[in-house]
Amino acid sequence: MSITHPKGFRASGVAAGLKPSGNLDVALVVNDGPDYTAAGVFTGNRVKAAPVLWSQQVLKGGVVRAVVLNSGGANACTGSQGFRDTHATAEHTATVLRGGAKPQLIGPGDVAVCSTGLIGELLPMDKLLPGVTSAAKALAGDGGDRAAEAIMTTDTVAKTAVVQRDGWSVGGIAKGAGMLAPALATMLVVITTDASAGNEMLDEALRAATRVTFDRIDADGCMSTNDTVLLLASGASDVAPSADELTAAVTEVCHDLAQQLIGDAEGATKHIAIRVEGAASEADAVEVGRTVCRNNLVKTALFGNDPNWGRILAAVGTTSARFEPDRIDVAVNGVWVCKGGAAADDRSKVDLRGRDVQITINLREGEMDATIWTTDLSHAYVHENSAYSS
Repeated sequence: MSITHPKGFRASGVAAGLKPSGNLDVALVVNDGPDYTAAGVFTGNRVKAAPVLWSQQVLKGGVVRAVVLNSGGANACTGSQGFRDTHATAEHTATVLRGGAKPQLIGPGDVAVCSTGLIGELLPMDKLLPGVTSAAKALAGDGGDRAAEAIMTTDTVAKTAVVQRDGWSVGGIAKGAGMLAPALATMLVVITTDASAGNEMLDEALRAATRVTFDRIDADGCMSTNDTVLLLASGASDVAPSADELTAAVTEVCHDLAQQLIGDAEGATKHIAIRVEGAASEADAVEVGRTVCRNNLVKTALFGNDPNWGRILAAVGTTSARFEPDRIDVAVNGVWVCKGGAAADDRSKVDLRGRDVQITINLREGEMDATIWTTDLSHAYVHENSAYSS
């Protein structure tokens, strides 16, 4: 039940006609309380969609009673009309929830809005608003999976996760299959918990979790305009975990969802983990990992099952990380093909026929490490992002 596994939450997903396919395209998540605390992180892109700007304002109030999400249109780069449409969506959501089966004491300022789809086009409000009405009527305690399905775009599968603790839990849904890059991805994520926690604790937990999960997946080095991750707490379990306990549970859910995102990346045939060890700082380790995972020569080599460590070293050499070229070691799927910056074990021993690939880079400069997850660059990725708009 993902986001409806924690107590105090209902969700739904309906088809409003935003997608030509007729698939589910409007989702609604409602927090029935008794608490309504929340936190959020958003895209690092300076070009932000109207729903992102709206939801950032909502989070400043510290209360989120509902989240309305749509696929089939990003409502990004749509000017003042796009922002008015976002406001209208929040206002309509609040109105239908005030008059629903479980009337809510809710205003538009308590409603976060998320959208995903093609950039530059206004949403068809004549379809979206009736869809919100239908979603409100369909709210259910087991509606999390339909909500996850409704936010899919180029995703091939819905993405959900649940972590159970002693007396409380955390659940989440996510969408995303391309433009997965640091500072989030082209993704929408809603995480719920029935733990009792204040806004500050939620914010710290969410930022700590995203830093080592969503911020470390990178399919193609591209950053979207709509990325949103929200964490809502209902307090319905009447359990108040410690900050460390909450952070650990939220991080576990975020990691699960992040791995599902990168595993479903557009056109990918490889799921690649790049672990950088022996770095002088965590920042160095992250920079090296990100640079290697974005290198098209490395990505195409892996698509061709070629353990081309020379391309890896060349990519490392473009970073500002501290290292000596004649000290770097590189392993591909456990075979140390490079030692001391030169050829080592026979590269023909590397088996790249499977989907999972592990690259280890040891800079031999310190004790810090970091892992970045990425994919290969395939014919299918090029086709999917050139054959039609997404």
